[in-house]
Amino acid sequence: MLRCTGEEDASTKPLRRRALSGAKRSRRDVVVDMSELGFADPSLMIDLAMVARRLRMRGRAIRLHGAPPHIRRVIEMVGLHRLPGVHVDEHAAPRVG
Repeated sequence: MLRCTGEEDASTKPLRRRALSGAKRSRRDVVVDMSELGFADPSLMIDLAMVARRLRMRGRAIRLHGAPPHIRRVIEMVGLHRLPGVHVDEHAAPRVG
């Protein structure tokens, strides 16, 4: 499982590189917990698309779990949810505040 928390953008890409590299080699489907993600730009979605592509080549999938509504909009804006091997939970995380 990968857990995304706080803010993810192009400046945090080097910090997520190791986790994403490990996810690409997973022998199981990869679950990405987004329930504590406050902000994400398209760079995270592109990275997740690359993970999904690698997993799909080995018959695996990536599952996006608990994305708050504003993160779901970014997922949909870049089309990540339409890629083969990408599954987005139907239930979004509740709004905080």
